[in-house]
Amino acid sequence: MSGAQLFMKEDLKITDTQIEILAGVINIYSLFGSLAAGLTSDWLGRRYTMVLAAAIVRASGKGSSSSRHDGVWKELLINPSRPVRRMLMAGLGLMFIQQATGVDCVVMYSPRVFERAGIKSKTNSLGASMAVGACKTFFIPISTLLLDRIGRRPLLLASGGGMAIFLFTLATSLHMMDRRPEGEATALGAVSIAAMLSFVASFASGLGPVAWVYCSEIYPLRLRAQAAAIGTGLNRIMSGATTMSFLSLSNTITISGSFYLYACIAAAGWVFMYFFLPETMGKSLEDTVKLFGKDADDEDVSDIRRHVPTKKPSTELSAQH
Repeated sequence: MSGAQLFMKEDLKITDTQIEILAGVINIYSLFGSLAAGLTSDWLGRRYTMVLAAAIVRASGKGSSSSRHDGVWKELLINPSRPVRRMLMAGLGLMFIQQATGVDCVVMYSPRVFERAGIKSKTNSLGASMAVGACKTFFIPISTLLLDRIGRRPLLLASGGGMAIFLFTLATSLHMMDRRPEGEATALGAVSIAAMLSFVASFASGLGPVAWVYCSEIYPLRLRAQAAAIGTGLNRIMSGATTMSFLSLSNTITISGSFYLYACIAAAGWVFMYFFLPETMGKSLEDTVKLFGKDADDEDVSDIRRHVPTKKPSTELSAQH
């Protein structure tokens, strides 16, 4: 117990008073074990009592080692330090914005949007839907090429700004088409289609792929798996919520109203990314902790740094050669 105390306060995030209570409880609990040992030895014999005790010790050690992630969940959700809280806000906010802007609705229900834009033929509508998928596929490699050249933050801001602009353009053109007789809004239909494709291109060239890269870089290794799981869960929940509600939302506030709503979310997302997402390109894990640890207490920052692996000195590598 004395040796374990060296790590318990750090790993379990408990106070000296809680350590005292834990130490006392263990000593009191041992009294019940002593009483049970006499009855067990009379019932099973001394040899099997020792086997049972060894099995209990092994099982408790196995349980302790397998439950180490409880401290991670506690650090993430219950008692996060200020840098961890900022990392979670950035990562979860980015995952929320990625899907709350309605990109899956645009891809999923693109034939309905094209129908409102004036494309009545099923063949033409299918071809336009294929163009949406091709546009998304074409621009993803472009973001990959630019990712390590201009950085994550510029791509995210450019992508988010473009999405807001093109969603607003799409909503306005559809709204104006609803006010004109059918067949007299050919130019507005072309604008709607162009805005829709531009929106998809903006998403695929930034927010779509870069959001996953960014979230994989900001968390320390000890917290990364659990934090990424939370972010992925939020991302999928938002994707399901938007696609399940799009038709009902369109029937309630019209399809142009739905895209106005998504445009407002994209604009709010741009503001969020501008103020809360620092650049991570070329930054080590320790540098990332410093980015999210600005204005934080030294104790909070040092607590995160303890879980950041240190690099080997270059002299060691040169000596091996």
